[in-house]
Amino acid sequence: MARLMILSDIHGCPKPLETFFQRAEEYSPEAILLLGDALYHGPRNGVPKDYDTQRTVELLNAHADKIIAVCGNCDSEVDQMLLHVPLMADYAQVFADGKRIFLTHGHHYCFEDLPPLPAGSVFLQGHTHIPVIRHCYGDITGFNPGSIALPKQGNPPTYGVWDNGRLSLRLLDTGELFEA
Repeated sequence: MARLMILSDIHGCPKPLETFFQRAEEYSPEAILLLGDALYHGPRNGVPKDYDTQRTVELLNAHADKIIAVCGNCDSEVDQMLLHVPLMADYAQVFADGKRIFLTHGHHYCFEDLPPLPAGSVFLQGHTHIPVIRHCYGDITGFNPGSIALPKQGNPPTYGVWDNGRLSLRLLDTGELFEA
């Protein structure tokens, strides 16, 4: 029975990442799944007020032993030189509670354009900064944890939890359930 935490789209903002790792300390996950866009804010986003890539790198590296990450559209080889977590793969797969969990950022594969996955799989993507749990094709579950740093469409900062085969969205500030 697995306990996983899921986050995406940090975009170089250490303050929400510090809060996320406080939640992780309380929750004690077996792994943390990072769905890309770790350091750079990207050309479509203004520079966030607490933008500090060096501090973000320190925080991620301090927890590197628990992180499984994929590359976002704002991640680069320069980022990988600083991070102690492999970050350049377009996707990764983990198995938990009898399910295949496919991780990607969302700019190559997305809810509307899934990779070939067996029935009952779970598809995780970030990229949109919008938290959602939905059914995709057949019985494939789609999940986006939103963004802890730059949420969009009026959503609060959120992350995801996989607890014994069940997905949930959580509010970053309190850790309480969030209904998208």
